[in-house]
Amino acid sequence: MTPLARSDRAGSRGQGHGPRPSPFDLPVGSILSMADTQQVDPKAEQKAARLAKQIGGFAKAHGGAEGQVAYLGERGARIVLVGGDGDWGDVFAPSMEVAEKAVEKAGITVHENFDGEFAAKVRTGPYEWSRMAGIQVGGPSNG
Repeated sequence: MTPLARSDRAGSRGQGHGPRPSPFDLPVGSILSMADTQQVDPKAEQKAARLAKQIGGFAKAHGGAEGQVAYLGERGARIVLVGGDGDWGDVFAPSMEVAEKAVEKAGITVHENFDGEFAAKVRTGPYEWSRMAGIQVGGPSNG
């Protein structure tokens, strides 16, 4: 048996193994998507479950709930909730993925944007009006 030339050995993984395939040599659709290869983070699942419980509690106390998830960058995501009675609140998630899992587990309707008919459902009270007006109408100052 003659030794393999250097060019014949390139890509060989040892005796009895063929060369490693290049990702460019594989047929389209044969590469697993990232979602298929990612591990489930147990802490993220626990956080999503806790947030879903909080969202469910809010929904129960306010005649149902709808929400909107807003990306906050490295800080995570904000889930704004609007109850069936017009009261509103928010909860924070460490990532968009956790926020999306939480609203899915809670089973609430999620809106793309906080505008239009969804925003019109929010009932504001004296506190919100004084905070929005601030110094102009004698509301609490920001300082």
